[in-house]
Amino acid sequence: MQFPYQLTAKGKYSLKNVRLETGFEYENEEVTGTKTDLFSIDIEDGKIKAVRINDPASNAIDAKGYLMLPAFRDMHIHLDKTLYGLPWKALSPKRRTVKDMIAYEQEIIPELLKTSVERAEQLISLQQRYGTHFARAHFNIDPTSGLQSLEHLEQALENKKDSFRAELVAFPQHGVYYTETLPLMKEAAQLKSVGFIGGLDPLSIDGSIEKVMDFTVQLALDHHKGIDIHLHEVGESGMKTINYLIDKAIENPELQGKTFVSHAFALAHLSPKETQQIAERLAEGKVGIASSVPFKGTVMPIPTLKKHGVDVLIGNDNVQDYWSTFGSGNMLQKANLIAELYGYATELALSRALQFATQGILPLDEKGNQQWPKTGDKAAVVFTGASCSAEAVSRMTTIEALMNDGNLFWRN
Repeated sequence: MQFPYQLTAKGKYSLKNVRLETGFEYENEEVTGTKTDLFSIDIEDGKIKAVRINDPASNAIDAKGYLMLPAFRDMHIHLDKTLYGLPWKALSPKRRTVKDMIAYEQEIIPELLKTSVERAEQLISLQQRYGTHFARAHFNIDPTSGLQSLEHLEQALENKKDSFRAELVAFPQHGVYYTETLPLMKEAAQLKSVGFIGGLDPLSIDGSIEKVMDFTVQLALDHHKGIDIHLHEVGESGMKTINYLIDKAIENPELQGKTFVSHAFALAHLSPKETQQIAERLAEGKVGIASSVPFKGTVMPIPTLKKHGVDVLIGNDNVQDYWSTFGSGNMLQKANLIAELYGYATELALSRALQFATQGILPLDEKGNQQWPKTGDKAAVVFTGASCSAEAVSRMTTIEALMNDGNLFWRN
C-alpha cells in the first residue's frame, strides 16, 4: 500500500466550501437528521486559526463541499511486526497459546526485522487511507529483537512525520521474567520516545501477578511513564490483575489518567452487578480500557464502562499478522462494529459512535450544539463524502483527504 494522498498545503493557508455539522433536526423532540452548512477554515501553525462564514469567491483551497470530521486515532496497534506487504498467510492451527506464539516469534523475528521499516510504513499508509493520523503503537521488547523493533519503528515514523504521529508502548511480548526481558525494559523506560510501559498476562506468562505488576508500576513511576498492559486472562486471575492495577493507581495519583488495560477480556464474563462494580472502580482509579472490540463470544461491556465515566480507547490491534488477520486498519469500521454490536442505530446514536474512531472528539454535543471545530483546535481532520457523522459511521464512507498538524494531504 503506497501513501494514497499528495501534499496539497502546509503552513498558513485557507479552505473554502468546507461542510460542517451545525445541529440536529428534530421531529417530536427526537433527532431525525443532522444539519450542515459550508464554511471557510483558516489553518496556521498546525492549528485551526478561524472558522468563518464561507467565502466561495476566495482563492482558498476548495474543499468541494466535503464533510470535515476530526481525524481518527488508533489507540492499540502493533506497527512493528505486521505481515502486511508480504504474501497472504492465514493463521496456523498448531499455535494455540500465547506461549506457542512466543516460541514462534523467537524463530521468525530475525528475518522479519530485515524489512520491518518498510512494512511498518506500508501499514501506516493503510491506516492513513482510512483517515487515521495518530496511533498508540506497542513495540516488542524481547531478547530476540532487543531494541531493534523500536529503532526500526522510529525510523518508519520519522519517514512519516509530516502525515502521521504515534505514542509508543514498550511491550514485553515474551514476558518480563519468562525470558530475560527485565534489563531491556529498564533500558527502554529511560528513552524519551517511549511513553508507556507495557505488560503481558502476568500470571500465565510470568507466574505472578504481584511481582510483575509491582515491577511495571515502579518502572513507570521512576521514569514518569504511563502504563498499558495486555491482559487476555479471564476469570479470577484476570480480575485480580485489573483490581491490583486499580489499587496501584489509587495509591499513586501520578498514574491516574495514564494507566490502561488493553483487551481486559475478563470484563466480558461478569454479571451486570459485577460489571457495574468494576466500572465504578476503574472510574475511581482513572484506569482506562483499550479494546479492539472483539466478538466471537467476547462482547466487551463498553456501554456500561462509558456510562460510569471509564476512558475507553479503541484500536485495530493486529492487521494481517501471525496473531490475527482480521484487523482492517479502518477506525470507521471499528465505530461501525460498535454501533452494530450495541444497537446504536438512530441518527443520534450513530453520531455518538463516531467518538470511537476519533477517541472522544465529536462535532456536536448531545443537544446538537456545535463543539468542534473551534479556534485553537489541532488541525487534524479528514474530509469525506458523507452527509453527516451518522452516515460516515454507518456506511464507512471513503476518506478523500487527511490533515495532520496542519499538513493537508488530498487523495491522488
